[in-house]
Amino acid sequence: MKPDFDIAFLKTMKNEGGYSNRKNDVGGETVWGISRVYHPGWSGWAEIDRLKKDFPGFYIERVKAPTSKLFEMIKLFYREQFWNRFLGDMLTDQRLANEIFDTAVNMGVVRAVSFLQRSLNCLNRDQALYPDIVEDGVMGGKTLNALKALPFKDYEVLLKMMNVLQGMHCMDFMKKSSVQEENARGWFARVEIGKS
Repeated sequence: MKPDFDIAFLKTMKNEGGYSNRKNDVGGETVWGISRVYHPGWSGWAEIDRLKKDFPGFYIERVKAPTSKLFEMIKLFYREQFWNRFLGDMLTDQRLANEIFDTAVNMGVVRAVSFLQRSLNCLNRDQALYPDIVEDGVMGGKTLNALKALPFKDYEVLLKMMNVLQGMHCMDFMKKSSVQEENARGWFARVEIGKS
């Protein structure tokens, strides 16, 4: 069964909702997880700037409960920038789609897909189920074929492996920058998001 983008999106938005502009956040001004630093061309910034102008002092509350127009812009951004890039509609498991989507939003599509590929390579029973795939972070035919060949009973282990990789990446990042330690609770709340 084809996974539902809306389910993955709403699950991830529990971690990304609202407005943030913290001094130590390298993403700077962020609305529903969309960073102005990393995505300055997002069309929603014009709407945010309009809200700032029209509702000084109150625009943050309006961002927390976005208008339907802004909400649709946010959804479209996430579908185009994340879901479509890892071919979310071609997956067959909602938990896996949730996991890849949330990790992609948090750490980038390439890293999320490479976690999947690395985990798949560890589960192919010494290439008896499918050949090793290149861990390039690009979702393509070989990765999709490996997913199809993986027995469904192994999906639980696949998700755990991906979460271990995600957690280790967070810890390595925190070791490099003590400033990022304050983000630890938020990052680790996302581990195991694939669970339904």
